[in-house]
Amino acid sequence: MRNNTEDITKFIFIKDEPEKSDIIFIPGSSNWGLAETASELYGKDLSKKIMPSGMYFYKIGKFLNERVTEDRYKGNYRTEAEFLSSVLVKNGVSDADILMEERATNTYENAIFSKELLESKGMEVKSAIICPQAFHARRVFMTYSHIFPNTKFYIVPTDTQGITATNWYKTDRGVKVVLGELRKCGEYFEEYVLNEFRNRTVL
Repeated sequence: MRNNTEDITKFIFIKDEPEKSDIIFIPGSSNWGLAETASELYGKDLSKKIMPSGMYFYKIGKFLNERVTEDRYKGNYRTEAEFLSSVLVKNGVSDADILMEERATNTYENAIFSKELLESKGMEVKSAIICPQAFHARRVFMTYSHIFPNTKFYIVPTDTQGITATNWYKTDRGVKVVLGELRKCGEYFEEYVLNEFRNRTVL
């Protein structure tokens, strides 16, 4: 009998070995670790452009500056993208190489508004690196892959909030967060799958 926690771990916590890409995406977050990871990849010349995305979580209605507990990054930020951009600059990324997307309030909007911004600038993305929170990796990959169907993605996650592939099932919070992601993967894509099925049926 297969171990259910192993199956869930393999599905949710995905990770790739990145290759040089057209851009690095950072989905909206108040966690500075994602921008630090993106900065490291930029420093290794794996991409010349980075796009941090996000306004703030729509249920809260503002960026929670109090969540930024790292002294180096404390400040008064309006949006997730502005915060992430500040972290990028403090870690050696040139302002000129940062493209901020500041409208998104959820993962789907991170992807769709990022695509709209790129299209407005006439930028084609054939390959991209995404730097999500580790427990968010699968949903991010599924979402961006749906919005950018012709783009090759490399997922380079960061362990955050004390939740990792090796310990998530050991705490109530870890179980709640990871199973919440598992549920959201189904909720996000139910309509997409149904639409694709309907389209195939019509054809």
